Amino acid sequence: MNWTGKDMDTYLQQKEYIDTLVIPLVKVETKIDNMKTSASSTEFVMHLASLIETQFKGRMMFAPPFAYTSTTDQQQMAQTTLQAFSDTTFKHVFFLTTDHAWTSMELPGQVIWMPSIPLENMDASLRQSILEDQLRQALPKFTEQWSKQ
Repeated sequence: MNWTGKDMDTYLQQKEYIDTLVIPLVKVETKIDNMKTSASSTEFVMHLASLIETQFKGRMMFAPPFAYTSTTDQQQMAQTTLQAFSDTTFKHVFFLTTDHAWTSMELPGQVIWMPSIPLENMDASLRQSILEDQLRQALPKFTEQWSKQ
């Protein structure tokens, strides 16, 4: 389920079944030399988030991506904006990112870090296969948290 009016209506009616929130974290590089890599990483995270959302519709809600730059104080962001999600009715909160820096921070949920894979020049079937491989790597992180209920 996505952070849309229609999906939110469904969530509000069935929130006892939709216990997981996933928040994509995307780093937006503003230096010209890093823009391409940043855009590619964002594309990867958003495609992976879409695949996960499709697989777990009815169990997960996906927040809009949180974008930040290299000048953002990530620790401050974690303590303020992202901390607000720990006060929601979601039992499980995950942060999906290609930025390894988030793995060493204390967040109100679990970080799922994936190395960025450039997808822009791949044909659709190869891209889908790679994303499915990444999903298989992320799956144990979700199921581990769900089993702790």
